[in-house]
Amino acid sequence: MTQTQQIALVTGGSRGLGKDMALSLARKGISVILTYNSKKEEALQVVKEIEQTGQKAAALQFNVGNIGSFDAFVTSVSATLKDSFGADKLHSLVNNAGIGVYAPFAETTETQFDELLNIQFKGVFFLTQKLLPLMADGGAIVNVSTGLARFTTPGYSAYAAMKGAIEVLTRYQAQELGARGIRSNVIAPGAIETDFAGGVVRDTKALNDLIASHIALGRVGVPEDIGAVVAFLCSEESRWVNGQRLEASGGMHL
Repeated sequence: MTQTQQIALVTGGSRGLGKDMALSLARKGISVILTYNSKKEEALQVVKEIEQTGQKAAALQFNVGNIGSFDAFVTSVSATLKDSFGADKLHSLVNNAGIGVYAPFAETTETQFDELLNIQFKGVFFLTQKLLPLMADGGAIVNVSTGLARFTTPGYSAYAAMKGAIEVLTRYQAQELGARGIRSNVIAPGAIETDFAGGVVRDTKALNDLIASHIALGRVGVPEDIGAVVAFLCSEESRWVNGQRLEASGGMHL
């Protein structure tokens, strides 16, 4: 099957950072398959917004923490590529879906740790592995880390440790998949105003102001600060960028 259009898969694309990533990709001329866990209506709205840009889009339900569902999901992605896009390959994979758990190191439970492990690291590791047959040679992987893997904010030890593992994994992917021309990079957002962790950064003015005081550009980030960077990493413009960590934090804790 001859395929000229570029198609990206964005996990967790129904809201927050993932939504803006999906829309930014569409504005670059890239069609999108986005996943959602429970917010079906929100996901379908994002599909409509993407289609208004002139690109194709589809939404699939998916829980990245349910490792046992991955084979069925990959089959669904393959069918969606053929049925909705007339294609058989993905050009880009954006591993965005995730959760945040706030818990001091001394109080983090094994249940919290395992949930983070499955969603933030194990899920990303094995989903990417299982999607490799659907990835086009010369494609791109973008993994999502966090500024918290570089600087520390008490209460996020488990979350940040998983993201640190993602950063190491990214370099190994870049090395081992390079023979196929597949690039792998990681974006590390700083503090962003979204509903992540209950919207605490967005909705708590005192906290928002405190964080902003530690950012060189003097404000907390918004989703629109991140999506365009991800779209760049998925595009031909970044063809010589590989195995890199790109922090988008406005200069946080410099």
